[in-house]
Amino acid sequence: MTRGSIYPMKTLAAILAFFVLLPHAFAQTKKSHPASAASDPDLLGLTCAQILEKTSTDWVSYFAEKSAPAEPNSPAAVTTRAIAAYGKCYDARTARLAGMLGKTGKGPLMGANGNFRDFQSAVDAFTSKSLAATKTAEDSPRAAYAHLYEKQFRYQFYQSYAHKDLKGRPLTPEESDEFAKAKNRFGEVLGLLPDADLHAVHSAFRQIFGSGSVPDVTKLELYRYAIFLLAPAKDKPFSPPPF
Repeated sequence: MTRGSIYPMKTLAAILAFFVLLPHAFAQTKKSHPASAASDPDLLGLTCAQILEKTSTDWVSYFAEKSAPAEPNSPAAVTTRAIAAYGKCYDARTARLAGMLGKTGKGPLMGANGNFRDFQSAVDAFTSKSLAATKTAEDSPRAAYAHLYEKQFRYQFYQSYAHKDLKGRPLTPEESDEFAKAKNRFGEVLGLLPDADLHAVHSAFRQIFGSGSVPDVTKLELYRYAIFLLAPAKDKPFSPPPF
């Protein structure tokens, strides 16, 4: 073999080695920068799946017990942090479901997505007006719970596509009875507001239903949510937390 033929062979071998080792190099880079929810200290070393196995109430109690030594004089701050951590996990689960539906082509089309955005905007507006009308501070545990419970509607939206239940099931007889009671209770707690706030909040609530067709099950959840927002904190809860 001549001297002139050796260098091309060495060059070819180097190029091949580069492409063989390139995926490994990328893998090593990814390993050195993990993007895991477990890196969040407020998850207390648990995965989101483990956290969502608990109810939000149980999680807050668990978080308070484990975090108490760090903030013994700030139970409200501990509760708010716990709710925020639970909310992150809930949002992550919703995002995974939406992503899965998108990949399989079973998710909502553009029109349905647009209708839901209008619905969500109306719920956001109602939430903001309700918190303002009840003089609820945005950094309070009550406001944190409100924003957490509001997340149920987005998850249910994608669930309806996952379960191919786009129109929603009818209410059970027990739910129908509760729905009637919820309407009455909503009227009662709404009537506790000053007139100026009452009309603004009621108008915002009606706008939710004007954003498109709302399944009966979701209507019941909306009334439960509205009652939670407006009822005095001293009152017995109308219904248990949604999760």
